Amino acid sequence: MMDASQGYHQIMLALEDRKKVSFNTSEATFCYVAMPFGLKNTGATNQRLVDKIFRPQIGRNVEVYVDDMLVKSKMAEEHVKDLEETFSVLRKYKLKVNPAKCAFGVQGGRFLGLMVTQRGIEANPLKIKAIIDMKAPTCFNKVQRLIGSIAVLNRFISKSVEKSLLFFKTLWKAKTFEWGTPCQLAFEELKAYLARLPY
Repeated sequence: MMDASQGYHQIMLALEDRKKVSFNTSEATFCYVAMPFGLKNTGATNQRLVDKIFRPQIGRNVEVYVDDMLVKSKMAEEHVKDLEETFSVLRKYKLKVNPAKCAFGVQGGRFLGLMVTQRGIEANPLKIKAIIDMKAPTCFNKVQRLIGSIAVLNRFISKSVEKSLLFFKTLWKAKTFEWGTPCQLAFEELKAYLARLPY
């Protein structure tokens, strides 16, 4: 697993486009020479770049999302060759990775908030624990936080919409917050279900 170092800032802007990202100060007018974070198309441009340069590898031995890269190998003996191929592409396009955020030769780990293991993609235990340790919501904002936490784990919760329907209903057309016994029972059942998930 690798993380591009200052991802967007590694993409140089075309000379004719630099004036489009200029800004004034009391001292002078400045412009970016590399793509800054925050422009409307920054994320899409970065994703197009990594999709293009890693196209021959994506799906075979590399997965890339924005600035996160996962080099995967079917056999341990192939991993060094797969890493060499990936680093060759990075060198060719002068892209750097952050060594502090890289892990090599591991059997699995966290990638995009999910756990990637030899068995496949699994729920992140920290996300599960966050819901299990959560206290019952006491206001609309905390119900929204609960619903967001459930959404992150959607793919691992069978019938997640049914399990969280009562939580959504507390938000519908309600003027005052009410967390009744049915909501509390659904909440406890959800926590018990999550505690049984393998992780």
